[in-house]
Amino acid sequence: MLRTEPTSTNSTSKPTATTPSKTTPAARPAPVKLYKSAEELVGKPFRDLGEVSGESCQTTVQDSPPNMATARKRMQIRASYMKANAVLLHDCQIVSGVAGCYQQAVCQGSALNVSSK
Repeated sequence: MLRTEPTSTNSTSKPTATTPSKTTPAARPAPVKLYKSAEELVGKPFRDLGEVSGESCQTTVQDSPPNMATARKRMQIRASYMKANAVLLHDCQIVSGVAGCYQQAVCQGSALNVSSK
């Protein structure tokens, strides 16, 4: 015999998964310090975790221009996903000819784990 569980027909209660006050907010990435020159790291022990980049796209001519600050911030967020606590900025530039973008701001750097010792 096939037995099915009754489904709730109470229309006054809402599922907790879709109720905004019951959901947990997305975890914020840990703050990542931005170093603009290697000289700032002198005397600080650190581990290089690899290259990281961030972008900001201007889709069409009519859209607002690409934003360097947004590209830097996205680079820092990506570094935080690599468990980095710092980024050494190598370069930020505006480039054209990127698929899907009229112009794009691109920032590149190294994700670092700087020791507090």
